[in-house]
Amino acid sequence: MEKRRIQVLSPGRVNLLGEHVDKYGGIVLPAAIDRAILLTAESHNEQVLRLHALDLGHKVEINLNEIEKKVDILGNPLPTWARYPAGVAWSLRQDGFKITGVDCEFRSDIPIGAGLSSSAALEVAFAVLWQELGGWSMDRPTLAQYSQKAEVEYVGVNCGLMDQFACANGEKDSVVLLDTRNLEHRSIPLPKDIAIVIADSTVRHNLVTSAYNDRVNDCQKALEVIQQKHPNVKALRDVSPKMLEASKSLIPENAYKHASHVVGEIQRVDVAIDCLEKGDTRSFGKIMLETHASLRDLYEVSCQELDQMVEIASGFDGCYGARLTGAGFGGCTVNLVELSKAREFADFLAGEYKQKTGINLPVFITHASSGAHIV
Repeated sequence: MEKRRIQVLSPGRVNLLGEHVDKYGGIVLPAAIDRAILLTAESHNEQVLRLHALDLGHKVEINLNEIEKKVDILGNPLPTWARYPAGVAWSLRQDGFKITGVDCEFRSDIPIGAGLSSSAALEVAFAVLWQELGGWSMDRPTLAQYSQKAEVEYVGVNCGLMDQFACANGEKDSVVLLDTRNLEHRSIPLPKDIAIVIADSTVRHNLVTSAYNDRVNDCQKALEVIQQKHPNVKALRDVSPKMLEASKSLIPENAYKHASHVVGEIQRVDVAIDCLEKGDTRSFGKIMLETHASLRDLYEVSCQELDQMVEIASGFDGCYGARLTGAGFGGCTVNLVELSKAREFADFLAGEYKQKTGINLPVFITHASSGAHIV
């Protein structure tokens, strides 16, 4: 087989609205961003995957014929970062797709663990790489599903499809409307006079996974109570605020609060889609602030740092909306800002936060970008 050298650019993503609803059949509005992983790979004839994470300074070699063992070529357990590309190889091979041995190196300017889907970007990058090398045909929604399967079944993170879908299907200057119930999707153009500004709290709490699972379990409890009265209800997507309120006395307090966020967020997204299509940025931004309050008070996944950042941002003339994005308990806020004031806003937010906390706040101006592609 002739050796080939390929580069893939795979973006991170930010979710503008629809937070913590993809596990419950809701609609989400993510955008791929112009922060990305650059993967450089050269194919060869050995069934070996050689990985070099340039930012970490780590290297791993994996026997592709023993990929299910989750060990390197010497029998050591794979480090977490290496499980993402290895998982994609495993996921694709399970259905008979040809996976070529490759020597790879990659670097990224997506902050790790910040809720901007650096792991999904890595998975999608390798899926695109092996599709190009294998010459097999696959649409992008299916490619995203194989990438998600890698994370859920190989890495062991019980994530929804939104992250991989946005990284694979993003469109320049647009958000992706994804209905997580049936995978119907379309792009909605963003107004030309706005920027997406992301601020990284640099806070990383270890309780994110356990807290996430607790909330999923709570929402399931609330759903089961409602299903006793409404057997046709399949998911929280089907539950109206009125139905939830009618069962309040039968649902444990925490489960009711957490389910209230999901039901309310699904309703907010419906309104926000209409705002976006009409170019009503101000109303869309107001809904972002409402979502942050719901994530803080009902779903209970915010933290002091994120609340301060949103409070500062909302006091800036030219910031339409701000909220935490991603799993919560740290990570980033996303801010929708008038394009002509984006740099001024970034300096304002960092300066005010530094004055209040003494902490240097990384803030970067981004734009909606294309999904993963060969460069």
